[in-house]
Parts: sequence; structure tokens; C-alpha cells
Amino acid sequence: QVQLVESGGGLVQAGGSLRLSCAASGRTFRSATMGWFRQAPGKEREFVAANMWSGGSTYYADSVKGRFTISRDNAKNTVYLHMNSLKPEDTAVYYCAARSSATISNSSVSYNYWGQGTQVTVSS
Repeated sequence: QVQLVESGGGLVQAGGSLRLSCAASGRTFRSATMGWFRQAPGKEREFVAANMWSGGSTYYADSVKGRFTISRDNAKNTVYLHMNSLKPEDTAVYYCAARSSATISNSSVSYNYWGQGTQVTVSS
């Protein structure tokens, strides 16, 4: 089992920044893919970003490319999502997810483990 715990959400004005953290515990996969997804009220969960736990390929949704950066600290078993130039449309619950595969995916159904989510609200 893998446990994922997100933190770092909050309220920020448009144009501001936040850093989300996802601490992984339990069985962590050195060949796993770590991803961030988000879900706004009344909308489906959507992909945000993903990268390999061991480094290498990184993939972003077009809507966040150039503004968000996914990074990790292997020593702390933690993945981060650095969010800059935030917009009101970025408001959502953000989820961290892990996939026990070496292939990056933007499909939520392919991820095995999920955190509880953290709320990000961007005011205009």
C-alpha cells in the first residue's frame, strides 16, 4: 500500500503562487509515476501534471504549461506542485496520485493510489 497526503492549499489572489506538497509513505515505487489532478465543482477530474518518481519525463496539461512545475525530493518521498500566475479558473481540489508503472499517463483511471485532496481557491 501507498499512502499519499497533500498539503499546501489555500486562498490566493489571481497572479499569486502556491506550492502543494504530496508526502508518500508505505511502499513507494522507484519506477512509479506521480501525478497531480484537480477537480472543480460540477466538473470532471482533470489531469494537471505528472513525472517519473525516479526523474526523467515530465508532462503538463496545456492549461498549466509554463505556469506550474512538478518536482520531487526523493529523500523526503515528497512530490511538489509549484503553481505560479494563478488564475480563478485554477480553483479546484487538487489531488496527488501514484501509478505503479514506468509510463507517464494523464488518465486518472490508470492511477492506483490517491490522496485526500487539498483545496486551492484563487480570487479575482
